[in-house]
Amino acid sequence: PTVGIICGSGLSGLAATLDGPTLTVPYADIPGFPAHCTVAGHKGEVVFGSIHGVQAICFRGRFHSYEGHDMKTVVLPVYVMRCLDTKIVIITNAAGGLNPDYNVGDVVAVSDHLALPQLAGKNPLIGPNDDELGPRFPATSDAYPDALRIAATHAAESLNMQEYWHPHGTYCFVSGPMYESKAECRLLRTLGGDAVGMSTIPEVVAAHHCELKVLCLSLITNKVVMEGDEGATVATHAEVLEAVQARSVQMQTLVKEIVANL
Repeated sequence: PTVGIICGSGLSGLAATLDGPTLTVPYADIPGFPAHCTVAGHKGEVVFGSIHGVQAICFRGRFHSYEGHDMKTVVLPVYVMRCLDTKIVIITNAAGGLNPDYNVGDVVAVSDHLALPQLAGKNPLIGPNDDELGPRFPATSDAYPDALRIAATHAAESLNMQEYWHPHGTYCFVSGPMYESKAECRLLRTLGGDAVGMSTIPEVVAAHHCELKVLCLSLITNKVVMEGDEGATVATHAEVLEAVQARSVQMQTLVKEIVANL
């Protein structure tokens, strides 16, 4: 498959973008894969098909480090795609909005990241390097190709999504599973973060290391609680899934249009 898709929380419906005939393989049937995803909104299966005639593979559910998986397990889908000669990976996630200009339902094309766990040693590239995959010391300043984000922006504009589309933003990766405190949100915003979530960056780093081109899309599902937001409701996973459901059709249409523009 030329294109791979990793579905974030509640975004398993992106598999509906694949045209038939399709082939579905449960994670439990794949040697070396965890049998199940333990988080609601993650289906736990691989779907093969095509989008506008482009062969595609879709992972309906991801593995998180907070579930107890090591980083090598978290990025297994990336290495499967590498072995299948996939060229482009579209990685999606549900994220909290740090940027005060973001609203629930907005979609962000990630252009940079801040990964505190990785800076502290929680990184999928730690250990002996496989030179067949990539270099020992890969750069990440070019992990998000402008060309893919531009194609995504053109797709969003053609679908009249400008009102809730952001062509660039910085995603902050935290380990979870707890949602961030007010002080942590203040820190992340001060450091330049626009969105925050508990996934994605390990896959981005692994994909970039083995020379897969990455497009990362964050769906803003809640606004983080900061000082002065005493009347705001605290984040819940149910709220996240509800926000994803409200934007699911648009996300599916957007992904199809992006692939058509590649």
